[in-house]
Amino acid sequence: MTSTALTVQQTARPTGFPTPGHFRFAESPVPEPAPGTALVENLYWSVDPYHREMMDGDFELNSPLEGRSLGRIIATRDPVALPEGEIVFHRQGWRTHAVVRPEEVRRLPRNEGVPLSAHLSLLGGTGLTAYVDLTRIARLREGEDLFVSAAAGGVGTATGRFARLLGAGRLIGSAGTAEKARYLTRQVGYDAAFDYHDGPVADLLAKAAPTGVDVFVDNVGGEHLGAAIGALRERGRVVRIGTVGQYNTPDAPPVVFNHADMVEKSLRMEGFLVRDHLDVQEELYEFAVPHLLSGALALDETVVDGFERIVEAFLLMLRGGNTGKILVRRSPNL
Repeated sequence: MTSTALTVQQTARPTGFPTPGHFRFAESPVPEPAPGTALVENLYWSVDPYHREMMDGDFELNSPLEGRSLGRIIATRDPVALPEGEIVFHRQGWRTHAVVRPEEVRRLPRNEGVPLSAHLSLLGGTGLTAYVDLTRIARLREGEDLFVSAAAGGVGTATGRFARLLGAGRLIGSAGTAEKARYLTRQVGYDAAFDYHDGPVADLLAKAAPTGVDVFVDNVGGEHLGAAIGALRERGRVVRIGTVGQYNTPDAPPVVFNHADMVEKSLRMEGFLVRDHLDVQEELYEFAVPHLLSGALALDETVVDGFERIVEAFLLMLRGGNTGKILVRRSPNL
């Protein structure tokens, strides 16, 4: 076991896009677990769009950053609740080692044939977000048509795959490149997808869904939100997950849409935080694991190897350089 631990710390508040200069790697001795705790050596890390929002004030400067992680318990002072060798999920990411208490971890179910990385993608917070947006917020009904923004990202690909299994009608997605749009239709199961750089989103959506849609799952905000409200049918729903298109542009113009549509079409718009729906985790396992094992459900992941590249992976994600969920892996041998 190495004697040195690494943590990533934020050193300054960014204006616009963060740069490597807003972070630093700090070395320290590997911590010793106290009674009632265990030492976890991390194997996988998640970098997520919400981290950018937290950089504006939620993350404490010059302190280890929060994040989702999977790791193996390598030393324990509570062998019953935290047995050595167990793989656990926790939120003390952005570090190579973490000392955890039993209430701070989730022991992963043992499903032979399910990749470990799935517990940070389709079976983790990303997949839980997608499952909740469809089953709890949109309350998707069989045959309904969906439009998903940032559809080639982690939540977007998971939403598309889950919606197809739940009996959705047509699936339309937007993405940042023509290559990603092709990936959505050829690999994920979307019926139509477009590169939003090709013109006004309202025009591109009207071409892809000329008769409108029933549900809009919004990861972006801005022009996409305005266009979708115009395209929604009567009693359509907007599920607000994020505003990644504006995290790095705080002076972006407000969303423009016909406010009368909200009343005249009896539309509903609702946002949510996945942390308020952790009780759905077991239901997600019951739904998704059999489909993963049968091959009906596939993982969409971009994996970056090496903890030293975690900042690089985060910045890559913010600029749309990933397809599916982006993860950092300790080594390719996992």
